Amino acid sequence: ACDHCLRALETAEENAQRLLGKSSLVLPHPEQCSIRKDLHQQCPRCQVTYCSAECRQAALEQYHQVLCLGPSRDDPTHPLNKLQEAWRNMHYPPETSSIMLMARMVATIKQAKDKEWWIKAFSQFCSKTANEEEEIVHKLLGDKFKGQLELLRLLFTEALYDEYLSRWFTPEGFRSLFALVGTNGQGIGTSSLSQWVHACDALDLPMLQREELDAFIDQLYKDIEKESGEFLNCEGSGLYVLQSCCNHSCIPNAETSFPENNFLLHLTALEDIEAGEEICISYLDCCQRERSRHSRNKILRENYLFTCSCPKCLAQADDADVTSDEEEEGEGETDDAELEDEMTDV
Repeated sequence: ACDHCLRALETAEENAQRLLGKSSLVLPHPEQCSIRKDLHQQCPRCQVTYCSAECRQAALEQYHQVLCLGPSRDDPTHPLNKLQEAWRNMHYPPETSSIMLMARMVATIKQAKDKEWWIKAFSQFCSKTANEEEEIVHKLLGDKFKGQLELLRLLFTEALYDEYLSRWFTPEGFRSLFALVGTNGQGIGTSSLSQWVHACDALDLPMLQREELDAFIDQLYKDIEKESGEFLNCEGSGLYVLQSCCNHSCIPNAETSFPENNFLLHLTALEDIEAGEEICISYLDCCQRERSRHSRNKILRENYLFTCSCPKCLAQADDADVTSDEEEEGEGETDDAELEDEMTDV
């Protein structure tokens, strides 16, 4: 994906070929793929790839001068490479890129002429108490988080230390920065294949052609799922000031999405919202929202450190406490239609 905006760089056909492990695959209606490979550009020093000259320039002006590895891109001893490798060995997607999101925050301030403006911008995200920070860090890094966090801090300091931001590199400051990103970071998913599928869905085709295309897409997703699993998107994380202000509800009146196949977040109303009414999104995915109040709140407590009191949870307050394991045993296998919805969602 583009190193700046996360737009997919593969065409839909290339994406499907890689996920399927079949280089001979040909997708119908290739004109429905929006990827413009002729516009792609690389950093001339480190060969990081961007989807356009605009993204390359935006990255260069905001943070890439600090983060550009130049000829050291493949050098495992370079401090930034050591930092990324340590993070990979500690954690799994979708939060994989959050350590580099922190790096971009530091690099942005280091490059900025008006450093205080950026510090003020980052300070808009909610901060946590010491106990909450420790819980969040523990959740992100696992049982041995204390030693891992200190290793990350030392590598982060080696790669990016700046006197102006010295407080971010102390043990307390680094934990706070880590918790800020862990709490407010929004997962981003992009996929050229999903974009192609949505574009194909909008085609006005004769009934027979429509049925043939739908059957082809259904089978394609089944084959890809067998070969590569269900996590198909390019994934990253970002900080969004307004989105981070939205509280959770198990019956949200708005949802976030990335329909432009890049990092531009859309917050869309799911129903009419009156003036003065709170805009709520769900921190749970669609399947999790259908589970019992007990299971929903178990997930929310583990990941976000709160118990939900939305209207749905209040209405179900007297329901039996069904555990997640019991629910999973009763749910059976995910059906193909539900799986396809999850896989095409960006």
